[in-house]
Amino acid sequence: MRDVLILAYGSLYIRGLNRNFEEGGRSGVQEAEVLELFDRYSNMIYRIALTYLRQPQDAEDVVQAVFLKLIEGRATPAPGKERAFLTQVAINQCKDVLRSVWKRKIEPLDDEIVFQQSEDRELFDAIMGLASKYRVVIYMHYYEGYTFSEISGFLSISPSAVSMRAHRAKKLLKDKLKEEDDEIQLQTNV
Repeated sequence: MRDVLILAYGSLYIRGLNRNFEEGGRSGVQEAEVLELFDRYSNMIYRIALTYLRQPQDAEDVVQAVFLKLIEGRATPAPGKERAFLTQVAINQCKDVLRSVWKRKIEPLDDEIVFQQSEDRELFDAIMGLASKYRVVIYMHYYEGYTFSEISGFLSISPSAVSMRAHRAKKLLKDKLKEEDDEIQLQTNV
């Protein structure tokens, strides 16, 4: 029977993996280490995946796949480089999902994401309306705090290309949000 990793309600449940962990795992990653990495980075990986894929279910699948790779020993982070490593694995997993034939046949379900303030929903919709190359740079820089050079390493582009994408994305967001604000003002004046 294949080992199973279940992500449910923000918790990691590992079933059928005790023999791997008792033996030290195939990669030497212990259960406690995986659980610590999950607690520390699962939300970040989820948000990166959501930025790429635009669907909560797909983002959850990516989180599950990333940690399953750790558990199965197919991926092992260098000590002190866990955040960058998991980010890179998540980005690669997102790219795999986007390339899959199945992904091209389904419709997005953005309405399932709940926001506390309507402005947050407007900003989210504006960011999700950007092309993927702009959306990812904005999210990784402003929400995750990565530098342009770090992002360039993840995306395999130059730091100046990252900077240009961020600049263009901000301009697109500014124009889009201004346009929406103008529409709202016109509706209230009528």
